Amino acid sequence: MIIDKVVIQNFKSFKDKFTLNLNAGLNIIVGDNEAGKSTILEAINLALTGLYNGRYLRNELSQYLFNEPSVSEYITSLATGKPQQPPAILIELHISGGDEIAFMMGDGNSEKMASCGLSLKIEFDEGFRGAYETLIKAGEVTTIPIEYYHVVWKTFDRDSITTRNIPLKSAFIDSSSIRHQNGSDIYIGRIVKELLSQEELVSVSQSHRKMKEHFMADVAIEAINKKIAEASKISEKEVRISVELSSKNAWESSLTTYLDDIPFHFIGRGEQSIVKTNLALAHNKAQEANVILIEEPENHLSHTKLNQLIKTVKDSCTNKQIIVTTHSSFVANKLGLGDLILLNNKKTLKLNELSAGTKSFFEKIAGYDTLRLMLCKKAILVEGDSDELVVQKAYQVQNQNKLPIEDCIEVISVGVSFLRFLEIADKLKISVCVVTDNDGDVAALEHKYESYLGAHKKENIKICYDQVVDEGELKIGKKDFNYNTLEPKLLKANSLEVLNKILGVEYAQVDDLHIYMRNNKTDCALRVFETKEAINYPQYILDAIK
Repeated sequence: MIIDKVVIQNFKSFKDKFTLNLNAGLNIIVGDNEAGKSTILEAINLALTGLYNGRYLRNELSQYLFNEPSVSEYITSLATGKPQQPPAILIELHISGGDEIAFMMGDGNSEKMASCGLSLKIEFDEGFRGAYETLIKAGEVTTIPIEYYHVVWKTFDRDSITTRNIPLKSAFIDSSSIRHQNGSDIYIGRIVKELLSQEELVSVSQSHRKMKEHFMADVAIEAINKKIAEASKISEKEVRISVELSSKNAWESSLTTYLDDIPFHFIGRGEQSIVKTNLALAHNKAQEANVILIEEPENHLSHTKLNQLIKTVKDSCTNKQIIVTTHSSFVANKLGLGDLILLNNKKTLKLNELSAGTKSFFEKIAGYDTLRLMLCKKAILVEGDSDELVVQKAYQVQNQNKLPIEDCIEVISVGVSFLRFLEIADKLKISVCVVTDNDGDVAALEHKYESYLGAHKKENIKICYDQVVDEGELKIGKKDFNYNTLEPKLLKANSLEVLNKILGVEYAQVDDLHIYMRNNKTDCALRVFETKEAINYPQYILDAIK
């Protein structure tokens, strides 16, 4: 059994209907902070277990589960005389498998199409309609009236469902969750408990009880309790200190996990993350689960430790559907870019949906910058390092000394692979400007970018280039010098005197400076980046950073 598709609406950051198609095996959801990665895992786990933050949803209903803009629109509408319906949350899981899920078949889903699956709704209970309308007329609604809401959990065949009769099981592993109680981490305590058999749990409880008996029999404790009893002056009732044993599993809250004789909460966060994930993958729930949900395994880990953890994940989850969220290109590369799902602006894109050439390109790209475009809000694409430095400096001059990254704008050197990156930007609707040389052939450049120019112009993509072709007499060997790259255009926008001063040289002829700048591209770009002198920039660069 696997989840084929997830549908989310009005849940936390997802306002409009959001649909995510999943692979049968590994799924790596990559996105920036606040992109909604965690919300997707929470939604899947909630629909399969009815639990939110480890507690039953019916007892944890809150307006903060709802999409904030939807709540605001609803509250605003109440003052207009035309109140909207109270907002509702919808989570649907479309599931495929064998005969064991046949009872889930039906058209009780948002698409009204026959499918196997289940839906979880948090919606207004019409049984409270009268009381609600009285409240509205009195003008006393300033938040969602959550007390009038209920949870509706059904199969697509419209039959009510519980965790017990959902054949698909999930295990949610969030190693970054740090919650302490009496010096012990609740999360790891629960994992240890689930790892033990019933007989082992009984043995732990019995040993814990013996510890209490030994504690109470200690001469020093007896003396202390006698003193407390005399001081309390309460007749017929005895006051004393003891070990807590009031519940069947009291040992869970009073025992502390150790790692090499060090209490768990005193070890490094990286080690905590590894231990938690390894234990979570080993415990009974994970072994029985069909779906493993793993949230940002890179938390607090070095690349070496992360590599070990990723190997554990891959080795432990054979024949299971795994959904991992991350914003680490290292994790994505190690687990396999072929299983990547890009999440940006509430839109998704699988690497497999790109053209064959672009997919192959991104699978083979080296280093950790693979996902920079996919994670950013806006980007300026340039050809090389020198272009990157000059564009950043131009942006800084135009924007109160702020670098582009301070405004969440990435300047990315992409070599000659502009079209590969633009394919992703187009599909994910990322705002992108291309800064490129015309290389003396505007017609060829416009042909290269014809899918993004003129009648085919995209709202989110702008191609910035100088439409003027410059010429001169200079030759390098037998070849004509190219007056239509960044350095000659920069010299054209200023003067020989200005550039000589910025670059720390004293050339008397323009073409001599052209040759120097051509042979020292990076050094010249660095000088421009560091200068405090006033400098003009080519208009096509200013158009890009506008």
